[in-house]
Amino acid sequence: MEIFNESVAQKEKFRSAANKLLNHCFVLKKKEDTRNDYIFILQHREKFQEYFDLLGYELRINENSDVAGIVNYNGTGRYRLKKIETIILLILRLLYIEKRRELSGNDDIMVFSEDIHDKYRMLKIESKPTIDKTTLRDVIRLFKRFNIVTNIDTDVTLSDARIVIYPSVLFAVPGENINNLAEDISDRLKKYAGGGVEDEETDQDQAD
Repeated sequence: MEIFNESVAQKEKFRSAANKLLNHCFVLKKKEDTRNDYIFILQHREKFQEYFDLLGYELRINENSDVAGIVNYNGTGRYRLKKIETIILLILRLLYIEKRRELSGNDDIMVFSEDIHDKYRMLKIESKPTIDKTTLRDVIRLFKRFNIVTNIDTDVTLSDARIVIYPSVLFAVPGENINNLAEDISDRLKKYAGGGVEDEETDQDQAD
């Protein structure tokens, strides 16, 4: 590949960006520690496409949201979410859409932990009416690993803990019509209302 014939610095930039895609699902322009990687991927899109094609992945870049990610052609290399993780992911996506409508420009989408709890309580899930501290902490840690959210405050279990939701949340589960996303998410959340969530896995896969 042409990239391997270029300078050592270019090779290192390529290696860094490729590893972030493989290890963290998403690379974003909005996120400070992946901004340069996103720009580099955009500038060398063809080289990354060729490289990931060899590994069995498709490179996907959404320039409207400034998000880059990869999808395995064979459907492997995906993270199987537990039902509670899926519910919180859908809540985060719904909060992102609602907050984005209130803001203009490229402002960060920030919510409080209590916003997540409020949306969850509305579901009235009998077996798990509230999100316990351990679950919330673990789920935020998981989605932070995948560059979907980041917490501004260390203790995310506090009601006023601030959480930034990245645009990658819109692409974390494939197969939805982005134009009708809010309605789709609301419909999907209704399916969980009143049901059980303990130790069940859903059909949702890791991000594109």
